[in-house]
Amino acid sequence: MAQTNVLVVEDESIVSKDIQHSLKKLGYNVVGAANNGEAAVSLALEHHPDIILMDIMLKGEMNGIEAADAIRKETNIPVIFLTAYADESTLAKAKVTQPYGYIIKPFKEIDIHTSIEMALYKHKKETEVLKERDLLYSLVENKEASGGRDIMFVKSNSRLVKLKTSDIYFIEALKDYVVINTLNTRYTVHSTMKDIEAKLPEAEFIRVHRSFIVRLDKIVAIEQPNLILENDKKVIPIGGSYKDDLAKRLNLV
Repeated sequence: MAQTNVLVVEDESIVSKDIQHSLKKLGYNVVGAANNGEAAVSLALEHHPDIILMDIMLKGEMNGIEAADAIRKETNIPVIFLTAYADESTLAKAKVTQPYGYIIKPFKEIDIHTSIEMALYKHKKETEVLKERDLLYSLVENKEASGGRDIMFVKSNSRLVKLKTSDIYFIEALKDYVVINTLNTRYTVHSTMKDIEAKLPEAEFIRVHRSFIVRLDKIVAIEQPNLILENDKKVIPIGGSYKDDLAKRLNLV
């Protein structure tokens, strides 16, 4: 497993060296150390570490809060503040930069380890949410641009999986969920039949029962009161109120 890269920003040389020593003991990789805000921004952009430990009260023209704000505008690197000043005024200014935690001086190695791991976990989850949101926005935009509905994305094991609607055999209602069935895979989705039906190409799918939607070109036979799908020979019941619409769509003679 790759080491976590950490940038240390602390203007007290002894404290900085102590932090770096503790990080190395804990198994982290120190990619750099800065003693002022300007150097912190430069090193962050150069090395792009996994996380930054940033002292709030830095000497010089740029303090830790300003440095963190400058870094946040350019990157998505999580920052943990180091501070001996936990007063409300300082914290209020620091919160604007959206830090991933605070370590109050003096601190122990366990404080560093816990804060870093919690921050990394939080950052990872937030990044996953943003990626999923951006993907969904992209899908909506592409769908609107193309006017087509030949692809769906379903959530499976915490991942969004692309699914061609042409691969779907049938959809079955199951209490508060629907099960999307392809030839070899089942996807259980928290949704309603009405919502799923609205997302499918109308010309290619039909509701044949209150609990079943089927793809028309997968139907190979009708043996009243059921229809049979190709390959897996799945038998699907035909609801009484859906018979007439099915007959029209199949172009019966």
